[in-house]
Amino acid sequence: MTKSEQLKLLNVGSAVNRLENLKLLLAEEQEAGLRKPQYANNHIHTTYSFSPYSPTAAVYFARAAGLETAGIMDHDSIGGAKEFRKAGEMAGVAVTCGIECRVDMRETSLAGWRFNNPDQKGIAYMLMHSVMPDRYDFVQEAFAPLRERRNVRNRKMVERINEIVMESALSTILLEPESNSERSRRFLDNGITLDFDRDVIPVSLYQEGGTVTERHILWALSGKMVEYFGPEGTAKLLEKLGINLKDFEQAKLVVGNVDIQYDLLGIFKAYFVEQFYLPTTDECLTLKQAIALAKQAGAILCYSYLGDVEESVTGDKRSEQYEDGYLDELFEMLHKEGIEAITYSPSRNTKAQILRVQALCKQYQMLEISGEDINSPSQSFICEKLVEPEFAHLVDATWDLIAREKQETQ
Repeated sequence: MTKSEQLKLLNVGSAVNRLENLKLLLAEEQEAGLRKPQYANNHIHTTYSFSPYSPTAAVYFARAAGLETAGIMDHDSIGGAKEFRKAGEMAGVAVTCGIECRVDMRETSLAGWRFNNPDQKGIAYMLMHSVMPDRYDFVQEAFAPLRERRNVRNRKMVERINEIVMESALSTILLEPESNSERSRRFLDNGITLDFDRDVIPVSLYQEGGTVTERHILWALSGKMVEYFGPEGTAKLLEKLGINLKDFEQAKLVVGNVDIQYDLLGIFKAYFVEQFYLPTTDECLTLKQAIALAKQAGAILCYSYLGDVEESVTGDKRSEQYEDGYLDELFEMLHKEGIEAITYSPSRNTKAQILRVQALCKQYQMLEISGEDINSPSQSFICEKLVEPEFAHLVDATWDLIAREKQETQ
């Protein structure tokens, strides 16, 4: 059975269906794959935020990659945690469950500064690692109104995208050669406009407690562009939108690329969001609220270090300066506010960046937690850098998270 066939089985229907299909796949295995205890990943997104993997599929493919542990981390939702934990039990994978959220830092000494959020100053991504299993429903309910408020802004952003793209698309379609006239007529008849309820909500698990993110909006837009314009026409439209592709990005917009919709989404995420983005206001917790909620959830609230980006390894962030210019002040503020842990992705940063973060963690006695942000099929669940001696403690930290959650369930 191919990976796409396995993924289809593990993404279908309800959690009950997915877990039953996992049971069938595991029963058909003739031998377990190679285990790789030297690796760990605590930042796997699922279909409850944006990902090609349901919670069940995330566990299965993490295991197939050799991971003995796996950590779920969805935006503003922990709705997939129960399924994720059950799938882990069935597959023999130790799991840890958390939630990612955006935090308004206006009440801190660094209000209005650029943190780890490419889209808005003053807003930081933070992670609640190791939420206690008996608090999942509590945390999910706490984020419910924030998901609702986010959709109010999502709808307005879809309207802005329609205005921007339609103007550029019309001028592009009129320049297409006669060979594309059928597609041109179809576009002129139907347009390329997005409808939030028709095009965006259905590609999310919002009705089951998932979150609708900018990625869902851009996924829907990417699909329509490829359908109407094809790879070559899409590249022309991107030029009209002011997006100048690098050679490696241009190479992805070709016929036969099965991941073209994900690759186009990544391009939009890096270069187009600023054209339609509306600042978040009432859908983010303040830092004090996030700290209080994490405490109630029995979780560890962590700041997610991004660091200055020269070239994005995930292709969804442009070259830009983030925290490195004031990292000492940032750590001092986080320590003062009571933040006890930092997360980072070894594959994203230079050795100099990592050594600096590790030194500051040691200075302020902060826990270090790793995780590779998984939200597309081309990404590997394995971070090869974890085999290096300076990262061995990150795998140990993962097992510590698992142990504290397991203790709660006993």
